[in-house]
Amino acid sequence: MRRIIFFALFALAASGLIAAPLTAEQKILLDSQIKNFIGLGTDPVVVKALKDYIAAPPAELKGMTQDAWAKLSVLSPEIKALTKNSLATYLKTKKTEIVAEFFVSAPGGEKAALFSKSTSWSHKGKAKHDVPMTGKTWIGESELDESSGKTTVQFSFPVLDGGKAIGSIVIGLDMALLK
Repeated sequence: MRRIIFFALFALAASGLIAAPLTAEQKILLDSQIKNFIGLGTDPVVVKALKDYIAAPPAELKGMTQDAWAKLSVLSPEIKALTKNSLATYLKTKKTEIVAEFFVSAPGGEKAALFSKSTSWSHKGKAKHDVPMTGKTWIGESELDESSGKTTVQFSFPVLDGGKAIGSIVIGLDMALLK
């Protein structure tokens, strides 16, 4: 029985359906990807667009909650306000094929830009947002991402304005392409 459970878990981990630690090679490739994207945290276009969002969030998003977010369709005006804004449009020019998920959060953890609907409206209280808000980079474990349907590894880093964190950027990389 133990052998069956072991092989079942091994098969699930190999398929990417459950979290698995990164191999040494994957860690090197992940570090390379982080270096490719981390400059976006101080990119003047990103900083200005996030500051503009913070100063005047879209009316469609006023009063948004996690429950309301969960009920939205991918074609809702609220989602379009975040996928079609100037920040999302600019970041799409930086996307590579390995990127499965990409979003920016304002200081309170709520989304300011994204490529497609994320699982949660706000990540406040979660390490992927809270760690970058202290000025540091965060790296998660590989896992099946609900919103993209792919096995990904996420990392996040701060958007810095004059050295102060004003938001976070989360990028999920497709593990199938992290080879």
